[in-house]
Amino acid sequence: MRNKQFKITVPLLKSQRRAAATRGEVLIPVRLGDWVRKIAILACLLLLVSCQGKNQLANNQTEVKVARVVSGQSLEVLGMAEQPNLISQVRLVGIDAPDLRQRPWGEEAKEQLENLIGGAEQSVTLEFDLEAKDKIGRTLAYVWKNKVLLNEELVKQGNAMFIGRSPNHKYDQRLERAQQWARLMGQGIWNHEKPMRLTPAEFRRQNL
Repeated sequence: MRNKQFKITVPLLKSQRRAAATRGEVLIPVRLGDWVRKIAILACLLLLVSCQGKNQLANNQTEVKVARVVSGQSLEVLGMAEQPNLISQVRLVGIDAPDLRQRPWGEEAKEQLENLIGGAEQSVTLEFDLEAKDKIGRTLAYVWKNKVLLNEELVKQGNAMFIGRSPNHKYDQRLERAQQWARLMGQGIWNHEKPMRLTPAEFRRQNL
């Protein structure tokens, strides 16, 4: 006795079904409408997932214009609020730059940030981590310009220190590696001949 072969096919004519039966085949009719509906549902699900991914990226970043560089770790920007001319305060997350009174390091950090941005009215992209505001209402952000992470560049050139603060840890490894490089190369505040003696936090505590 021959083994019966099973195939899935579309609806057939009676003559075709009889011919298949004589060959020992069992044909299982399948409605094309069912497959069309399944394919349409799958396409809709894929489209929905794609749209959600784009929305997450858009919600995590925003493009703003820089009104002024305040220090090596803070900016004033336009375009974050509903009113386009309203100035918002932005604090670069993950770093601590020297106070402007810590000469010459404070001014050098501010100058580097200005150079990286390219001056006032330049556009930058702010990327947010888990916590987007600090205790005094400033926006906490990673700042990008021409695909360069400015927080990282400030640390790499020795013009800021890496300071990890919970819960914002997205780029901690990059910032820590940048600081290791700056210390190894004796950059900025890590200059072996003229190092910065007090951390920015220590300086501020002593000069309130």
